[in-house]
Amino acid sequence: MFRKTPVEELNRLSIEEFKETKKTQLIIILDNIRSAHNTGSVFRTSDAFKIEKIFLCGITACPPNKEIHKTALGATDSVEWEYSNDVFAVTKELKKQGYIIVAVEQTQNSISLVDFIPEREKKYVYIFGNEVNGVQQELIDICDLVLEIPQYGTKHSLNVSVTAGICIWDFFIKAKI
Repeated sequence: MFRKTPVEELNRLSIEEFKETKKTQLIIILDNIRSAHNTGSVFRTSDAFKIEKIFLCGITACPPNKEIHKTALGATDSVEWEYSNDVFAVTKELKKQGYIIVAVEQTQNSISLVDFIPEREKKYVYIFGNEVNGVQQELIDICDLVLEIPQYGTKHSLNVSVTAGICIWDFFIKAKI
């Protein structure tokens, strides 16, 4: 028999405990995300899988924001984040710090998410782009690799927050922090 678990029994971390816990070695960059709801959803997923940090770049909305709050449900308080207007400067700095820079996009020679195995001792950055135009080509050009989610239907696009959720979950499972 299945009994729905009451909130009190879920053993959730406090915000202070979350900030002190070991993080998944993954940083998320959201570049020019139009929908604050998508941004909030990525915050919530990032909290669930203990993501190191989120960079909000370009036109991506920042907390405090009513639409972000609606979907983030407080994750903007737990997940570290920073805003930068210049996604290229952020990406180049993270690359200098030893992160492997990964665009999530449909490109020639991309690696299927199914086949990608992150190296355990390495740190990664996943870049997610605009809902209409995706990751900018100039940004793809400075990436170390590109991941693509295989799709088998008539539509070959997913909502950016769904894409981020799939990719974050996949990394979390494969990296086994």
